[in-house]
Amino acid sequence: MSASSLAVTGWFPVWQRNFLVWRKLALPSILGNLADPLIYMLGLGYGLGAMLPEIGGQPYIAFLAAGTIGASTMNAATFEALYSSFSRMHVQKTWDAILNTPLGLTDVVAGELFWAATKSFFSGCAILVVVTVMGLTHGPLALLILPAIVLTGLAFAALGLIWNALAPSYDFFMYYFTLFITPMTLISGVFFPTDQLPPWLAAVGGWLPLAQGVALIRPLLAGDWPADPALHVGVLLATSALAFAIAMRLTRRRLLK
Repeated sequence: MSASSLAVTGWFPVWQRNFLVWRKLALPSILGNLADPLIYMLGLGYGLGAMLPEIGGQPYIAFLAAGTIGASTMNAATFEALYSSFSRMHVQKTWDAILNTPLGLTDVVAGELFWAATKSFFSGCAILVVVTVMGLTHGPLALLILPAIVLTGLAFAALGLIWNALAPSYDFFMYYFTLFITPMTLISGVFFPTDQLPPWLAAVGGWLPLAQGVALIRPLLAGDWPADPALHVGVLLATSALAFAIAMRLTRRRLLK
């Protein structure tokens, strides 16, 4: 492989290595990613949803299904970029072994980014399939949910890699979930419309990456075109690029002192 091609595709061997390891336990992994969001969606969607009026002309379970796809994508990308990447970097020393090959640190971190986004894509697609079987998708526009899942996964994979570069141990990840992921889930329109929130909090939540993903997924699930799709796509892409740049800087400082 030439130096120029290595610079462009150097991340792929890292991605491929992670995929081959994951493939041995692919089915349990996918089922594990399905269990928690399905429990929430079915329990809240049919249980709580039976007591709630329609939201925006759709039953509550359809409203919740879109949020569940976004939240499941976020969680899968986050767990992979945190726990799995940290294991390969700090515990298993897999990154050290890779760095003794012609690949560089940018290749390793980019490979982790794309792999975490890939795993989140599998998770989001699995939920989408279940939602489709339940009859909650409407029309061919639902296929555009797939790129929305990719963009959401990339954003949260990049954000997770920042925390991964800072974490001294696994315990440190609880702060990320408690202070960032959980509050964001509650104010990004996953479980209820953001107009139920105080205006200032709704404004904050509306700019968070999860809200951007849900804003793309929810109308597409209903067979409608999203409002301001370029804005949502742009925010997710900007989040991915900026977070990856920060993650690279912090990881380089940590590993290549």
